[in-house]
Amino acid sequence: MRSLHAAIAATIALALAGCAHTPENATIAVAPGPGKSFEAFQSDQAFCRQFAQSQVAGQAQAANRTTMIGAGGGALGGAALGAAGGAIAGNAGAGAAIGALSGLVLGTAGGALMSNNQQSATQQQFNTAFAQCMYSRGNNVPGFPPHQQASTLAPNDPALVRSVQNELIRLHYLAPPADGIAGPATISAITRFQQVAGMQPSGEASAALLARLQSTPGG
Repeated sequence: MRSLHAAIAATIALALAGCAHTPENATIAVAPGPGKSFEAFQSDQAFCRQFAQSQVAGQAQAANRTTMIGAGGGALGGAALGAAGGAIAGNAGAGAAIGALSGLVLGTAGGALMSNNQQSATQQQFNTAFAQCMYSRGNNVPGFPPHQQASTLAPNDPALVRSVQNELIRLHYLAPPADGIAGPATISAITRFQQVAGMQPSGEASAALLARLQSTPGG
């Protein structure tokens, strides 16, 4: 009986160890974009972690349900086969118990393997979403072309406008997305920020404006 209890305990530990969970952090290295302050970079990281988590929400729970269903199905099937074998030997109850345990172990092991595979796939999807988000906000990400220095870009260059828009979004002057187009909403947001910051209101995306935005706390 003790060995049976020990086997059940080991099976439960296997199930718990195999549980999937929603990733909390990316496993890739990213770096601040050109001229970006560390405070702005941290704000980007927090925003992009939330975005990436939203993209994989529910996957861990689904994987864990698969593990539990596999364990339950294995136990039921094992119990039926064990009872049949035990009946032949004259002890259907013991056969059912042993069969149920065997089925539980095998079902849990199979479910845990599937859960671990799902965990790896979820982490990869999380990394992809996080990387795309961080790059879109002007940071340097492995596998993406490096962002140009803002000082080398002409005023209202699409790349510069996109970086300015990302900062305006962070500071709640502009609604997403950052599309790189200096339209009326972007010009208005730039003008309002310039007025608040004591800058000459031009409505133009420039390297000086981007530097001022990046050094402004908030978000």
